[in-house]
Amino acid sequence: MSTDALKVRVTAALKGVLHPNRAEDVVDGGQVQDLVVDEGGAVRFSFLLRTEDPGELVKAARSAVEGVEGVTAVKVNLQLPRTAGVPTAGSGGTAAGSGAAGGAGGATPPSGHGHGLKPGSVPAPTPKPGLLAEVDRVIAVSSGKGGVGKSMVATNLAAALAREGMRVGLLDADIYGPNIPRMFGETRRPKVTGEKGKEMMEPLEAHGVQLMSLGFLLEEEQPAIMRGPLIAGILRQFLEQVAWGPLDALIVDMPPGTGDAQLSLAQTIDLDGAVMVTTPQAVSTGDVRRGVRMFERVNTRVLGIVENMSTLACPHCHHEIDVFGKEGGERLAREMGLAFLGSVPLDPSVRRAGDAGTPTVLSAPDSPAGEALTRLAGEVLRAVNAPVEEVVS
Repeated sequence: MSTDALKVRVTAALKGVLHPNRAEDVVDGGQVQDLVVDEGGAVRFSFLLRTEDPGELVKAARSAVEGVEGVTAVKVNLQLPRTAGVPTAGSGGTAAGSGAAGGAGGATPPSGHGHGLKPGSVPAPTPKPGLLAEVDRVIAVSSGKGGVGKSMVATNLAAALAREGMRVGLLDADIYGPNIPRMFGETRRPKVTGEKGKEMMEPLEAHGVQLMSLGFLLEEEQPAIMRGPLIAGILRQFLEQVAWGPLDALIVDMPPGTGDAQLSLAQTIDLDGAVMVTTPQAVSTGDVRRGVRMFERVNTRVLGIVENMSTLACPHCHHEIDVFGKEGGERLAREMGLAFLGSVPLDPSVRRAGDAGTPTVLSAPDSPAGEALTRLAGEVLRAVNAPVEEVVS
């Protein structure tokens, strides 16, 4: 079958996907854009998901195309609505919108001294051929110190993207403090499949996210007592011996700091970007500076800064209290020439969600933190889709 004929069939299948709230299909509604069919039968297109649209629309569109005879693969580039009011570094304006497929908007980190990538600082990543070949994007969520909400951000980022119809995995690389199982309410042990010598672990699924963590393999109070080489080996196992399957995004919850796990991952796989999480106080932002420099030296793009626990609204008078200081994350992003991806308030709903095992974006989407985390997911997706601008020293 010719590519033109297959494209006609794919378009017809997409026109069969009707919007539940409007009397039109996703093609006529302008949500399917830049449809391309190659000679091997692989299909790719952008899908514009508006604020009022259910995430199931993306899944329905993907399923419709996968059901067309002659289609061998489907890649959907999800475009979320532009989020207003999130300033980019040094601008005072709003973050850039989504733009065209393959170069979706978001501000590209500015060039200049100390910005972007510095090739040659550390040996370039040498990923194993075919490693994570079916994963479109790998995004690390990191912090300079513990206790700033890094795992919470990773959890909600993964859940928010999955809610919008993306195929998402979450790798818990925080070996000493694997909190992802609790935050997703998952306690089962992963299944092992395959013949001897070629065994693969099946990731667990919760809230639409594929999960893998050392916490699934340890008893509840069993500590992970191990040195650097063992940590590197476990992380490589989680990359090579877990059947992740096709994913639009793999979120990696990094341990805090700049140690073995960060170096092992950066030199094993090609990270598409890192999100740095901080609280407003100087003791946290100072550690994040070191984390940013570490990622620069291992040739990994830093997508931007997230400020967690920014303010606390008094439940009685609703006055905002700056418990950990004010605008430290935004100031850090501006000084380092990085995008400020957004701030998340100190909100009791986040604690309840973490303890209950249901991410805030799902359990309390209308709470201040839930809304902030949803906006954050859109900003991260736009940033990772933005063109990479390297700085050669």
